[in-house]
Amino acid sequence: MKTIMLVCSAGMSTSLLVSKMQKAAEAQGLEADIFAVSASESNDAFAKKNVDVLLLGPQVRYMKPQYEKELSGKGIPVDAINMQDYGTMNGEKVLATALTMIDNK
Repeated sequence: MKTIMLVCSAGMSTSLLVSKMQKAAEAQGLEADIFAVSASESNDAFAKKNVDVLLLGPQVRYMKPQYEKELSGKGIPVDAINMQDYGTMNGEKVLATALTMIDNK
């Protein structure tokens, strides 16, 4: 089971992307817990779930250094979602990015 957390400013804009990523995971026969939270809810999510990778929506990409610093000792890779993939809601491509990040950690 892979746990993929997406963070955006309000937790709303990524919900469509989450559903597209879940469909892509199902199509690949991959068990994945993919969810989105707002930046303000992210610490609660880390306390409740064992997150494998953190992806940031373009609107909070400026927070990447902060998350990298917070998560450096936990081995959780952090990156911003490619703006084009986010804009086109390409769940398959974003899922592939997340899985690559997990495999490379």
